[in-house]
Amino acid sequence: VQLQASGGGLVQAGGSLRLSCATPGPQFMYWGMAWFRQAPGEEREFVGAVHWSGQVAGYANSVKGRFTISGDNKKKTYYLQMNSLRREDTAVYYCATSGKLLVAGTESDSSKYDYWGQGTQVTVSS
Repeated sequence: VQLQASGGGLVQAGGSLRLSCATPGPQFMYWGMAWFRQAPGEEREFVGAVHWSGQVAGYANSVKGRFTISGDNKKKTYYLQMNSLRREDTAVYYCATSGKLLVAGTESDSSKYDYWGQGTQVTVSS
């Protein structure tokens, strides 16, 4: 199962981008959606996650107040709205979900996710 992620691109610092990621089936069949990112030479890091019910599981401190995850049940799509982008947000962004229930507090653990998107590049220029 491959998730379809899109919406990356080049943006100036201070600008905004919205990433999208569609689940293969109805959202309630999957735990929710998490976003991770990986910059060159860095490990993959957790950005944020939301349960399919809409309850936010949490955001990384580095993006709190700037990034928001939401979902559209009709479109079976989740969004990562990124505002006030900084150069350090430059990375490949991945969406991920699981067909199983995740224990609260484990959402930032990438090994908990079964399905991943192909990654979309976000580049923030100064």
